[in-house]
Amino acid sequence: MNKAELVEAVQKTLGKDTSKAQAERAVEAVVEGIKGGLKKGKPVQLVGFGTFKIASRKARTGINPKTGEKIKIKASKSVKFSAGKDLKSKLK
Repeated sequence: MNKAELVEAVQKTLGKDTSKAQAERAVEAVVEGIKGGLKKGKPVQLVGFGTFKIASRKARTGINPKTGEKIKIKASKSVKFSAGKDLKSKLK
């Protein structure tokens, strides 16, 4: 499912009175809320769905697959998602 399909699903869930633009703003608001929480360094927990957390990656040495040359990879941050209990049970 891509973003356009998600917007369409939200529109259907909210009913006939909801326009596509309103559904898109709702989806954008949720995404921006998640980004904002993560930017502050806090995990974002959606009960029944899951938790978004910031994970730190240490600096490490990698290998360029084309040349075989060793390269240094800088430390970085990424986002990890852990599915909640309700979401896991729906996937079985």
